[in-house]
Amino acid sequence: MSYTNCLKKHPTRLFFPYANSILRASLEKGSPQKSLMDYGTMLNSTTFCPDYRTYGILLRACLKYSDIYAAMQIHSRLTKVGLLRNQHIIAPLLRLYIDYDCMTEARELFWLMLEWSTDPFHGNLMLTGFLKGGQLDKAYQIFKRMPVKDVVSWNSMIAGAVRSSHLKDAMILFSRLVNSGLVPDGFSFSSVLSACARAGALFYGVWVHRLMAELGVEKNNILISALVDMYAKCGRIDVSVEIFNTVKRNHVPMWNTMIGSLAAHGLGQDVVVLFHRMEHAGVVPDGVTFVALLTACSHCGMVEEARQYFEAMTTKYYITPKVEHYGAMVDTLSRAGLLDEAYNLVRSMVVKPDAVIWRALLSACRRHHQTKLGEITIEQMVCQGSGDYTLLSNIYSSINRWVDSENVWKERKKKKVRKNKGLSWVELGGSTHEFKAGDRSHPDTDDIYRVLHGLSKKAKAEGYSPSTELVMKDVSHEEREENLTFHSEKLAVAYSVLKTGPGTEIMVSKNLQTCGDCHEWIKIISKVLCRVIIMRDRARFHRFESGCCSCKDYW
Repeated sequence: MSYTNCLKKHPTRLFFPYANSILRASLEKGSPQKSLMDYGTMLNSTTFCPDYRTYGILLRACLKYSDIYAAMQIHSRLTKVGLLRNQHIIAPLLRLYIDYDCMTEARELFWLMLEWSTDPFHGNLMLTGFLKGGQLDKAYQIFKRMPVKDVVSWNSMIAGAVRSSHLKDAMILFSRLVNSGLVPDGFSFSSVLSACARAGALFYGVWVHRLMAELGVEKNNILISALVDMYAKCGRIDVSVEIFNTVKRNHVPMWNTMIGSLAAHGLGQDVVVLFHRMEHAGVVPDGVTFVALLTACSHCGMVEEARQYFEAMTTKYYITPKVEHYGAMVDTLSRAGLLDEAYNLVRSMVVKPDAVIWRALLSACRRHHQTKLGEITIEQMVCQGSGDYTLLSNIYSSINRWVDSENVWKERKKKKVRKNKGLSWVELGGSTHEFKAGDRSHPDTDDIYRVLHGLSKKAKAEGYSPSTELVMKDVSHEEREENLTFHSEKLAVAYSVLKTGPGTEIMVSKNLQTCGDCHEWIKIISKVLCRVIIMRDRARFHRFESGCCSCKDYW
């Protein structure tokens, strides 16, 4: 006789040890739905007295059957019968809520668990649940109240902070982890190195690297790639190359990291040589490799090489081009002024062009004064971020269509698209100093502006002339020049000059692409001061030395 028939025939004879066996049997036979149905039948029995084991089986059935609503009903019943505080019940229920993103309910259960449990396991589950949804603040509330934190707890918070772009917080958390007495593991180091890389925090990154050596942390492929990436993004591409050349290189992502790093620094020929080394070593490139290769070609004007790589990707390595590959190829052609070829490539794409591709083409139309193609591109483009509106407005401004330019900004305001503010920062002595255009919030503002005025005076004496045509506003020449004078990167350079000695290398990071006027100004300042100035903007690195830039003014 089957369990179900037994239930129907003898409902009043059932008592809970056998009930648990029946429910467990259905679950183990792969019928979680049947377990829940049998439970419903059992509830009609006056002798059925479920215990915590019963509810544990039912919650497992809910998990396997993906029935969160049944779990909520069981939760309600557990509250009524006073079993909710049982650790054998609350733990699987917590896991169920987290798995189905019911974090409000999960949090209430977790507060209950803290009354009797100090095990960080459940707290770590809560952190994962909140961080998965990008809720860093709520995760931090859990983290603060966890009575015991293990390395996994710290790692979750550090990685979550990095993913949420709270880079300074990630570094602070890592420092607290080190001071807590726990020993960071490989995951801790890879996460904090990523934070250093994105923030351009060389001072802190070097300290992390030294700590790895002191603790004898084994450098696997992930950590080596993280170190290569960190040093490259902090302006020390020489150290990246040194690290790369001293380790085994049989890991494709490691090659990709090195190729991408060289590409970001505009070292196109080095990228070509490295790719040949990769092929010679028998390491098969992937799609990411070719994105990096094509990006290098774009930065360095290597059009013919880009064509060869784009063809080899499909004919030699059988990699189907994705939108990222088309985007890099379109950018390469557009920067070189081959706008018709770039546009034809866009029209022939087997995947739908995204905003990045249209933006690259539109930017080139502005640079090469191709108004007609620019208007065609505009018709295809749907503005998404504030940068799209800025680019479109500047296209109209460059041909003195001020009304159309103003209408673009009105449309942006109507859609409540916030403008991305330009922000530059420098790291000195382990502290990061941020600047906005015209910023006067820094404690050393008066001295910064005094130095900036002095530098600008020297730059003009060396032939610098403000690029007022870059100010896309219908205002006077004087107003345009003043608009350019206090850009964030100039303030950052001035502060670095103020706080460092002669000959010290200056490293400035910016969240947007640097403008042509600042690029020309910094070139001349590097000559005036006889100093190396490295600028990391959104697109690439610029190394200024003796009045020249590593990009050779091709950017």
